[in-house]
Order: sequence, then C-alpha cells, then structure tokens
Amino acid sequence: MVEEQNLPPQDEQSLRDIPFMQAAYQQARLAWDEGEVPVGAVVVKDGVIIASGYNRPIGKHDPTAHAEIMALRAAAELIGNYRLPGCELYVTLEPCMMCAGAMMHARLARVVFAASDPKTGVAGSLLNVFENGHLNHHTQVTGGVLASECSTMLRDFFAHRRAVAAQKKLVATENSSSTQD
Repeated sequence: MVEEQNLPPQDEQSLRDIPFMQAAYQQARLAWDEGEVPVGAVVVKDGVIIASGYNRPIGKHDPTAHAEIMALRAAAELIGNYRLPGCELYVTLEPCMMCAGAMMHARLARVVFAASDPKTGVAGSLLNVFENGHLNHHTQVTGGVLASECSTMLRDFFAHRRAVAAQKKLVATENSSSTQD
C-alpha cells in the first residue's frame, strides 16, 4: 500500500477526492434507476458531504433539474444562504454552461468532475468558463477523478437505452407484420 505522505500534493488531493466522487457516483446510480441520464453530485464543506443531488429533469419536468443544481439548491437551503463559500462540488460529468453559471454564482471554492463532456462541457472540453479572468469570482477546477468509472456508467446507460429502443422497434415491427397476415 502506498503511504499518502509519500505522494506529491496533487495525488494526495486526488486520494481525498475519491470518496466524495464515489458518493456522487452513487447519486448517479439513483438517476439511472429513475430512467434519467446518470449524473450525480455532492456538495462538501469542511470535509463533510452536506448535500447531494442527481439528474431529474425528466421526472420533475424541469430543464434545470441537473444533478449539480439539485445539490446546490439543497446545500443553499441547509446553509441558509445562496452563497456557498468554502464548499466544493463533486459531479460525475463535466458541468454544462447552466450549471457552471450556478456554480460561479454560488461562489464555490472548488469543482471536481469525473468524465469530460465533449458536447456540452464548459470546464475544459468546449471551453473553460472557470478560467475567465473577467469574472469577479474564481473557482478551482479538477477533472478526471474516477473518470473511467463514470464514463463507463454513462456509456452503459446509453447502450442500454438504445438496446431497449431497438427491442421495442423489433416488437412493433413483428406485431405489425402479424396483424397484416
């Protein structure tokens, strides 16, 4: 076993990030169970998870019900303030523009994400809104924590969804053929 004190500082931080990202991963599993895209998030303050959330836009009929927004809302309610100074947000997928904006307004100290999102990610994939020198608040960003596990979950979810859709199409085609005979 590698001793933590022998690792470079970034590796020590990454080791501390893993349990929080695992908690976000468990939130993503809840989203999957509800048929939502499996993205989960947790908010951490002083080394303790204070809020969590998972994707719920379909179930809530709310385009803003992303995992990050759900977790930020719960944390703000708990703290009693829309500002979350000193808090960190862990999320299984790189934030989109909407979520990144909410994170900046919440004044998070740090955002940690797992899988990159080449289609909508704004923490380095499409652009990096967190490194905009014109903003009055700066949030530290770390990407890639448990990226493989979280990417695999997302790929598996969409593969499963495609397989179910193909099966439904096949059944519909067979039913259509049998009624025409």
